[in-house]
Amino acid sequence: MKPTLLILAAGMASRYGSMKQIDGFGPNGETIIDYSIYDAIKAGFGKVVFIIKEEFVDNFKSIFEPKLNGKIETDYVFQNFDIKQYGVDLEIERAKPWGTAHAVLAARNVVKEPFAVINADDFYGLDAFQKMYTFLTTEANGTTYSMIGYEIGKTLSEHGSVSRGVCKVDASGNLEEIVERTNVYKEFDVIVYEENDHKHPLEFDTRVSMNFWGFTPDIFNISQELFKEFAHAHKDSPKAEFFIPLVGDHLIRAKKADVKVIPTSSQWFGVTYKEDKPIVQESIDQLIKDGTYPDNLWN
Repeated sequence: MKPTLLILAAGMASRYGSMKQIDGFGPNGETIIDYSIYDAIKAGFGKVVFIIKEEFVDNFKSIFEPKLNGKIETDYVFQNFDIKQYGVDLEIERAKPWGTAHAVLAARNVVKEPFAVINADDFYGLDAFQKMYTFLTTEANGTTYSMIGYEIGKTLSEHGSVSRGVCKVDASGNLEEIVERTNVYKEFDVIVYEENDHKHPLEFDTRVSMNFWGFTPDIFNISQELFKEFAHAHKDSPKAEFFIPLVGDHLIRAKKADVKVIPTSSQWFGVTYKEDKPIVQESIDQLIKDGTYPDNLWN
C-alpha cells in the first residue's frame, strides 16, 4: 500500500497578506505545493489529501485536478469549527481553527495507510520525500513515527528573524523534545537565537522541525483523545492551538511511541514574509537550471 501525503493548506496566512498556498513561484505559475506533490510522486506516494477550508474546495480543484489527473489520487478534507465531531461537547467562540494537529484529525476518515504531513507553503526537497517514503514503507508502525530534521542553517530567512523548533535527539536518533526558539537569525557567520536579552549560538547543522511528519492511522485516536483534553483545558483561550509537536511530545513523555528524526541535507525554503517570494523564485529557477525539475513541471 503506497503512503499518502497530507497537505496542511487551511491557514489563510495573515502575515503574507494573500492566499500564498496557491501563489505562483515557478516559471509557469507553479505553486510550492506543485513542487511538493511532484517530489512525492517521484518518491512513490500514491495519494495526496488536501486539508483546506471548505469554501476553497472549488478553487483548489480547479488548480490541481487538471495537473494531477492520472498522476496521483487526490482527496479533500475540511478543517472547520465543528468540534462536536471529535467528542467535545462545548460551545467555544474562535476566530481561527485549532492548529495543525486539529487539522490532521480532519483526515481521519479518508486516510487508512501510513502518511506524511507537510505545510502547503514550505519547500522540502526531493531527498526529504524519498527518506520519508522509505520510512513509511519499511519502519512506520503504531509505536514508531518520524519527522524530517533540517539543518537550521538551511532554513533561515534573509528578511527577519524566524522561530524554529529545535530538536533534542538521543543517541539512537530519536526525538527527545522540540524546544521552540524564537528570534533565530544569522549574525555575520554565526546563527544565534535571543532569549532574555542574551544571544546564544546554534551550530549550522542543529536539527529543526519544519513540520514534515510521518505517521500511521493509529495517531488519529491518540490525537482525538488529546484534543478533547486540550479543548476543555483551553476553552477560555481563543488563540490556543493544538500543534503536532504537542502530540509528539505526549507520545515521547508517555513512552507510547518513538519519533525518529530523519536527517536531510535538503535546503528548505518558505515564504514567511512577502520579501521572501523573489528568493523562492530564484531558488526554484536554479533547481530548474540544475536539472532537478523540468521547466514546465506538469507538461
